[in-house]
Amino acid sequence: MVGRWADGAGVRRAGSRVDRPGIVVSVILLGIVAFAVGGCEKQEKKVEQERAVNVRVWTAESRSLRPFVESIGTLNPYEVVNVSSELDGILQVIHVDEGAPVTRGQLIAEIKDTDYRLALEQATAVLKQAEAALANARLEHQRKEALYREELVTKQQFDDVVARRALSEGDVERAKAGVDLAKERLTKAKIFAPLAGSVREKKVTAGDYIRNGTFIVSIIRTDLIKLSFTVSEKDVGRLQAGQDVTFAVDAFPGREFHGQVKTIYPSLEEKTRSLQGEAVVKNADLRLKPGLFARVTLYTGPARETVVVPVTALQYDNSTIKLFVVEGTRAKERKVKIGRKYGELMEITEGLKAKEVVVTVGQNNLMEGVLVNVAR
Repeated sequence: MVGRWADGAGVRRAGSRVDRPGIVVSVILLGIVAFAVGGCEKQEKKVEQERAVNVRVWTAESRSLRPFVESIGTLNPYEVVNVSSELDGILQVIHVDEGAPVTRGQLIAEIKDTDYRLALEQATAVLKQAEAALANARLEHQRKEALYREELVTKQQFDDVVARRALSEGDVERAKAGVDLAKERLTKAKIFAPLAGSVREKKVTAGDYIRNGTFIVSIIRTDLIKLSFTVSEKDVGRLQAGQDVTFAVDAFPGREFHGQVKTIYPSLEEKTRSLQGEAVVKNADLRLKPGLFARVTLYTGPARETVVVPVTALQYDNSTIKLFVVEGTRAKERKVKIGRKYGELMEITEGLKAKEVVVTVGQNNLMEGVLVNVAR
């Protein structure tokens, strides 16, 4: 039994030596297969590495747009008048309050006119006296003239009558001027609005003693409004009277107002290197108020066709400006030249045509020829 097991063991050892080359071959074959499989996996991974970059796009448009300059400005009254007294006296009544509308010629205040009425009565009495004296002088002149022709009075006597008549005529003229002056002063006791508008400020109240030149009220005209704005030195040459202006104010969001340039100041402000201009704006409904801040768009020429893209599509690399367009499924880099900015759009003067598809989101992840996926 023991020898048999030993013989069996010896046989098994011998068989083991005989099979060793086959095992080596098997191992080599397995390695080759594993290498081939690994190579295929690497190729598959290389194919999988080209993933599409998600982007959003915008189709370049050709629009008819007008060149413009943007600025900021302030609304001011078209006219401002400070109404003052031309007389001394007690302010008897004032008929308007701050903010009240007034019409041209409306009575706004009255000064106590007792003294001025008495002065007119006195001037009238002086005139009547002077006219009576002139009448007597004329009668005496007629009598002495007839006597002088008959040589019944001397030339000296006649000359004296002529002189008295001339003096009387002068007295009448002075008396008439006195009456006119008294009437004028009496009319000035009533103060009228010199223009239609609104009372911006009132400085006196009834019962105040006022003097010649005392400020009574300030009246502003607002059916027309002045839009004051400035343009930078580089845009001065594009500013002309008569140009159209649009502007927006925070008080009326979403609404656009219009005007025309009327005044261009003759010199620049040295500190800001800017030029001031004024536009006139119709304000029939009195909705616009002086003092409002305005964002101004000044149109400097007629409309023209231009290609535009969103400003978000542009990339800046030092002095180079570029964007990406989508051709088929690939991104293509384009160097472009830009013109003016129109709100959120930028004018493209070179390097792009209308209807080309431009990447607006995701371009920072793009390179020439990269596969893209347009997000919907």
